[in-house]
Amino acid sequence: MLSIKKLNYTVETEKGQLDILKNINLDIDTGKFVVITGPNGGGKTTLAKAIMGLVEASSGSIVYDGEELTGKSVTERARLGVSYGFQQPPRFKGMQVIDMLSIAAGKKLKSADCCSYLTKVGLCAEEYVNREIDTSLSGGEVKRIEIASILARNASLMIFDEPEAGIDLWSFAKLTETFENIHRNSNSTIIIISHQERIIRLADELVLISGGSVAKRGSVADVFPDIMDNTKIGCTFMEEAGK
Repeated sequence: MLSIKKLNYTVETEKGQLDILKNINLDIDTGKFVVITGPNGGGKTTLAKAIMGLVEASSGSIVYDGEELTGKSVTERARLGVSYGFQQPPRFKGMQVIDMLSIAAGKKLKSADCCSYLTKVGLCAEEYVNREIDTSLSGGEVKRIEIASILARNASLMIFDEPEAGIDLWSFAKLTETFENIHRNSNSTIIIISHQERIIRLADELVLISGGSVAKRGSVADVFPDIMDNTKIGCTFMEEAGK
């Protein structure tokens, strides 16, 4: 279980202190598929980064499977099974896919092992295993390779920040299939930040973050209609989903 208690994140600006996260309380059971959504600037990405340790919370507690994460480095959290997928995954000129997957797994992988992970994310394995992770790959390809690396790490908590950003419709369809398959065939906890209804519909639970706080949480059937009925949030949501 992931348990977040009284989490706050404050930054200093020219106009004084700005509260990005305000007293976030959120428990997520093991094996659940949770989508976090809400208006731009509401604190969604900051919350995800705080869980991974990419930003340090000002106060509060983050506990994962009985381990207090607060104060732990990104590396320490990764060793506990926490993973993070960026909106724009980095590219590594000169590094082959097989090398990246081996680094993620913590051991030298055979081509057959890499092919197994690549197949799970919808890539034709033999065509990709020896390719470089450079600009010759599309955004969708790089994102699926990043997901394959998370699978190779055997991560038990997978966090993805707007995985749909910057990819074509075909790649987006493959990504949603990948998330659905991971959820169906593993006990990993999945947290996705997204505005896309197709991803939202896959979730066990939907969490609405607005103004740095949890505005509402519950089943998709309960929460999603309220988002669309709220004129201010709904309009912002539709604008962002169309990007």
